[in-house]
Amino acid sequence: MSSTAHPTQLVDRFGRQITYVRLSVTDRCDLRCVYCMSEDMTFVPREQLLTLEEIARLGKAFVALGVHKLRITGGEPLVRRNILKLFEDLGQLEGLRDLTVTTNGTQLTRYAKDLKAAGVTRVNISLDTLDAERFHKLTRLGDINKVLAGIDAALEAGFQRVKLNAVVLKHRNHDEVVDLVNFAHQRGMDISFIEEMPLGVIGDHDRAEAYYSSDEILRDLRGTMALHEVEDNTGGPARYFRRGHTDSRVGFISPHSHNFCDTCNRVRVTAEGRLLLCLGQEHSMDLRRVLRANPGDDAKLREALLASMALKPKGHDFDLQAQPVIFRHMSATGG
Repeated sequence: MSSTAHPTQLVDRFGRQITYVRLSVTDRCDLRCVYCMSEDMTFVPREQLLTLEEIARLGKAFVALGVHKLRITGGEPLVRRNILKLFEDLGQLEGLRDLTVTTNGTQLTRYAKDLKAAGVTRVNISLDTLDAERFHKLTRLGDINKVLAGIDAALEAGFQRVKLNAVVLKHRNHDEVVDLVNFAHQRGMDISFIEEMPLGVIGDHDRAEAYYSSDEILRDLRGTMALHEVEDNTGGPARYFRRGHTDSRVGFISPHSHNFCDTCNRVRVTAEGRLLLCLGQEHSMDLRRVLRANPGDDAKLREALLASMALKPKGHDFDLQAQPVIFRHMSATGG
């Protein structure tokens, strides 16, 4: 993938250029993680989802407007039928530098090699615990052995980077942060810890009581290892720390304790084609309508994307003490 300069860029009212887009392909998942979904979920009817061809067309339009990083998300993106075709189409886009996927890892033994061949550069795998019983409780029905085998398959496939993501909840898994870092670093992977985001009613726990901040995690880690903050940006919201004199890193995504809105360079598209200009606000545009009203007219699609920049807010209003203002779950948002 080579970089190409474009005369028209996606720049919002606050001067922030959008270079990173997360494209959700499904709100469905083969797990039911407690911070992501309620136990009894109602999913979007399949006929309301964007087709894979429409998602590829969106990706092409974004790249034509200066976006150089696309991440495929869900739900669990690898449960979408014929998903490899989308990766193959996006992987051929001139100007795209980084094609990545966020996955729970359960399907990677099947897909890792083909994803690499399609042009995927990096893989993020969700893993919140190393304990099989805890994993089953946190995911409500998952088998940790499938994820561990998926991690091995991803490492064997030879992506530029394989990284772990862990959502940390007090009294659920906060006591495992050192073990998770060591697990990742022993395998040559980085790891990012994520503060739970208050999206949707989940019914499993009180988010304010379960909140464990990035600062608390960093304190716990520094009790056993040297970590030094680095200016190392992969185009996402994480702050990174390097471990001692190694190349191993620990990242923190901290929407509550270290708001990153001022440098936000990303937008999201939900599986049904809703362009979300902010994770924690409802400002959006219906791209499915634009796509289907203008079949084959990519100029109209680009015009809509440029117009959407006027809707992007300055930042989110996450409040752990309040009832969710955002009723969509993380799985419907694009995880």
